[in-house]
Amino acid sequence: MRIDELIIYRNFGEEGELLQKISWLMENYKVESVSHIQKQKVYYECLHLLLAIAEKSGFCGNLWHCYLAELLVSNENSYSTACEITGPVEGSINDAVLHDIEIFRELFDADFADLNKTIPVNGFPLIENYIPAQQESKVYNSRIRDRICTLAKDLGSAAGAVQMKDILTQFYKEYGVGKFGLHKAFRVLDTEEGTKIVPILNIAHVYLSDLVGYEAAKQKLIDNTEAFVSHRHANNVLLYGDAGTGKSSSIKGIANEYYDKGLRIIELYRYQFKDLNDIIAQIKNRHYRFIIYMDDLSFEDFETDYKYLKAFIEGGLEKKPSNVLIYATSNRRHLIRENYSDKLDGELDMHTSDTMQEKLSLASRFGMAIYYGEPTPKEFKEIVLALARKNNVQMPEEELLAAANKWQVSHAGFSGRVAQQFIDYVLGTMEKK
Repeated sequence: MRIDELIIYRNFGEEGELLQKISWLMENYKVESVSHIQKQKVYYECLHLLLAIAEKSGFCGNLWHCYLAELLVSNENSYSTACEITGPVEGSINDAVLHDIEIFRELFDADFADLNKTIPVNGFPLIENYIPAQQESKVYNSRIRDRICTLAKDLGSAAGAVQMKDILTQFYKEYGVGKFGLHKAFRVLDTEEGTKIVPILNIAHVYLSDLVGYEAAKQKLIDNTEAFVSHRHANNVLLYGDAGTGKSSSIKGIANEYYDKGLRIIELYRYQFKDLNDIIAQIKNRHYRFIIYMDDLSFEDFETDYKYLKAFIEGGLEKKPSNVLIYATSNRRHLIRENYSDKLDGELDMHTSDTMQEKLSLASRFGMAIYYGEPTPKEFKEIVLALARKNNVQMPEEELLAAANKWQVSHAGFSGRVAQQFIDYVLGTMEKK
C-alpha cells in the first residue's frame, strides 16, 4: 500500500492510525522475519479499530470502504477546502489529487483474501457486511452518516480514479469537507491546546415555519440571512423582547434552513468573548458563512466583558471578515443595565451623557434589531392549536384551550414557550393513559 506516496491527502491525525496499521500488515504479512504472533496481534488491533469506528460513526456495510470514505471527506487540504461550496477548481493541483486518488483506488480494491489465509482470524467477515448495534451515530447526524455510507459504495464501484475524483469533488460541493462541512452547529471549548471549535451533534430540528406568528420579525431575519449566504451586504442582528417568545428558536430555525447554502452557527458564551480572535482565525478563510450566536446576551452595569464584543463588531484595527456575522438574543433592548441614576444630576459622574453613550454603544453596533413581544391571548390560543395539530393531540378544541388558559395562569403567562410546555404536559398525560 503506497500511503507514503500521498501528496495532498496526508496528515490524517488519529483517524489515520488504522490506515498505518493495515498498510504495515499488508506489507509484512508474508515477511518471514516478522513473527506470526506479531502479525496476528496487529490484525486483531485493526479489526478492533474498524469496529470501534463503525459503532462510533454508525456505519454499516463494507466498513473498510466506509472508513476510507470518511478519511477523504474529513481531510481538510488545499484541494478539498477549495472545492467546498464552489465545486471543481482549475490548476495543476488536479494532477496531484488524481495521483492520490489512484492510491486510494488501490486501497478500495485491496484484496484481503490472501491475508486471511495466511493469518486466519475470527471476525473478518463482519467488516464486509456490517450491521451496527445502534443506528444512531455519535459523530454525525443521520443524514450525513447515510451520505458517507453511500459515498463509500459509489467510490468502491467507480470505474477508475478519474470517476472517483469526480464523485468526491461533487460531495465537497454539496456537503463541504471536515467538521465545518459535515456539521451545521458548533460550540467553543477552551483546552490546553488552545481554543477549539467542536460540533454540536444533536441540534434541535426546529424550522421557522414551526414558530407560529411573528411573521414580520421572521421575514426580517430571513431577508438578512439570505443576503448573508448570497454574499451580499448584511447586518449583525439583535433579537430582543419578552422571554419565551421564540428568539432562540428562530436562530435554530435559521441554522437548519440555510445549512445547505453554506451557513454554519457557532454558539458563544459571554466568558468566551476573549477567544473571539482565535475563533475568527480558524474560520475567516473558509468558504462557509458563519453566524456567531450569543444567547441571552445582557450585562449588569458593573460588568465590562461587553467591551471585547464591542471592539470586535466595530472598532478594532482588524476588519471583521465578510463571512462572519453576530446574531444575539436578549430580553433587553440596550443589553447593558441602565439605572435612573445614570440620568440624574448630582451624581459622581461629571459627564452623564458619556456614561449613557457608553451603555448604548454596544446595542447600536447591531445594524438590525428585531422585536419579539409577548403574544396576545388570541395569538396564544393560535399557538396552542398549531402545536396541538403538529403533535396530533386528540382533544376537543374548547377543552384544550380552557386547559391551556389555566396552565398559563399558574406558569409564566402568555408565550410560545409556555404553550409548548403545556402541549408537552398534555402529551405526557396522553402517553400515561
